[in-house]
Amino acid sequence: MKPLEAELDRARELDVDALADAIETIGFECTRCGACCKSESGCGADDADEEPHTATVFPDEVRTLQSAADTDDYDWRDVARPMPYGLTEGPDGPEGETFEWALQTDDCGDCVFYEEGDDDYSGACAVHEDRPLICQTYPFSVDLGGTSQPMGEAVDEEGMVRAHECEGLGRDIDRADAVDLAEALKARAVRELEEAISVRDAFEPVETDTGEVVVHDSEGAKRPDGTPVDD
Repeated sequence: MKPLEAELDRARELDVDALADAIETIGFECTRCGACCKSESGCGADDADEEPHTATVFPDEVRTLQSAADTDDYDWRDVARPMPYGLTEGPDGPEGETFEWALQTDDCGDCVFYEEGDDDYSGACAVHEDRPLICQTYPFSVDLGGTSQPMGEAVDEEGMVRAHECEGLGRDIDRADAVDLAEALKARAVRELEEAISVRDAFEPVETDTGEVVVHDSEGAKRPDGTPVDD
């Protein structure tokens, strides 16, 4: 069996109660600090040195967010951008091929759906009910090959569950909330591996021109606006 297929089988066999137990042991409560929605450095004067917010989003999640946005003219690029990793900086900007989509960011490198609170100490997601699985499960991930790791180093782990940097860690969590989070965490692991397998199986290299970016996802090769390259 191929490695990704083997990991997908493991993901499908993950026990939700065991994941919830691990989450309860670590503990978590969202403080609405907004750190997982914002760039690492914040919006300062030296924008070139800032690390933008980078959260993986699946193609169908992009379409869901397009529908959820409170406007009729939200296009693909308003929601998602090519994952920057793997691209090079050419004379006309980023170019090359990459293999994932990331949530779109604003001029400060923050997620475009992040809304700062009135007191500047808390924030909220403008599309909270439709937020992607990576956002639903932060700051947790599962220790499976082929799955992505969210922002922040892993600072704790319990069984298969890893916890990444977040000020909400270590706080009490209700069992029902832990189960909900565990279910989303399993769903994310399965989806990430299914996506990786589909990308691998469908991948055909594209010769990009100067300034051209191609994103390979489970639906094929796409331009940054989400349209197929072969259209």
